Amino acid sequence: MTRVIWQMIKDKLILPFVDLKSEYYDLGLENRNATDDKVTSDSAMATKKYGVAVKCATITPNAQRVDEYKLKEMWKSPNGTIRAILDGTVFRAPILVKGITPYLPTWKKPICIARHAYGDVYKNTEMKVKKGSKAELCVTDENGNENRELIFDFKNSDGIIQGIHNLENSISSFARACFNYALDQKLDIWFSTKDTISKKYDHTFKDIFAEIFENEYKEKFEQAGIEYFYTLIDDAVARVIRSNGGFIWACKNYDGDVMSDMIATAFGSLAMMTSVLVSPDGIYEYEAAHGTVQRHYYKHLKGEETSTNSVATIFAWSGALRKRGELDGIKELQKFADNLEKATIDTIESGIMTGDLYLLSSLENKKKVNTEDFLTAVSNKLKELY
Repeated sequence: MTRVIWQMIKDKLILPFVDLKSEYYDLGLENRNATDDKVTSDSAMATKKYGVAVKCATITPNAQRVDEYKLKEMWKSPNGTIRAILDGTVFRAPILVKGITPYLPTWKKPICIARHAYGDVYKNTEMKVKKGSKAELCVTDENGNENRELIFDFKNSDGIIQGIHNLENSISSFARACFNYALDQKLDIWFSTKDTISKKYDHTFKDIFAEIFENEYKEKFEQAGIEYFYTLIDDAVARVIRSNGGFIWACKNYDGDVMSDMIATAFGSLAMMTSVLVSPDGIYEYEAAHGTVQRHYYKHLKGEETSTNSVATIFAWSGALRKRGELDGIKELQKFADNLEKATIDTIESGIMTGDLYLLSSLENKKKVNTEDFLTAVSNKLKELY
């Protein structure tokens, strides 16, 4: 469904206003299958070349999709492939509109989650262990020397074990991406782990962040009037709940996965969440935070009316166009991105919205419209600004 919306956005909101010069890479399942997924890595390399990209939501196939699309294999997540090539960090922040009140009324400004997109549980190795077994952590160095640490002696019960890892250069890239984005957005940044319990793994994250900040970013932050703050993850949760928002919260991979959904839900809707992948060397890839809306697509194929929220995808376009305008010094393009976002928010705040927001909005004179009619209403608002 997002591919359908993608074309509508281009036709109604982009091409009538922008002389769009872009390279297009089709990351639909059929083309990824036809190219043995080479198109995904090609798109990532193009992003590195040009510095800015905007991406439609894509499908990561499961066994059902392999049969449905007659795939050669269960291709990996395109986002995972692109993140690995760009060495990027994912930043997600809610889009605020009148009429949709966060579940925490103290949250007046967006909270942006910065999620490390490498390692931890997502690259783990795990095993079931039989009673009477002994599990050890064994590291063999390049000369064949072994270093062993006992994990647990399962003498009284069956159990499970899990091995996770991370890379210091990936953590360093994560830190620099966070600090650069904080400077770009002029926002304070919080970072949290559980270093009191994980005295080597999590503590390494804490130490790398501290060293890079002191050596490379402290003066820049002071000049920008923003702050870097470290605390334990449980303390961070308590502080976030009591806060007014308006900062970046940097998290390890699993923490960021969980907390980004919590933040999105507490602010109102995952369909009202921006997402940008930022590399440490200043490459940006914008997309919606949500998936491909499969249920609505099957209704669309039957010719049935849908009311799918397109706001996150619109803001992916506006974010990418604004960044392109900043990098190339095109003030008119930056202004257009601002106007596109204003037109979208003004449309919702005037009472015209898709079904998901209709259920959440407290506006009195609200109207539920279908997918295309919402985009037409945004287009009309946008024309009024020119």
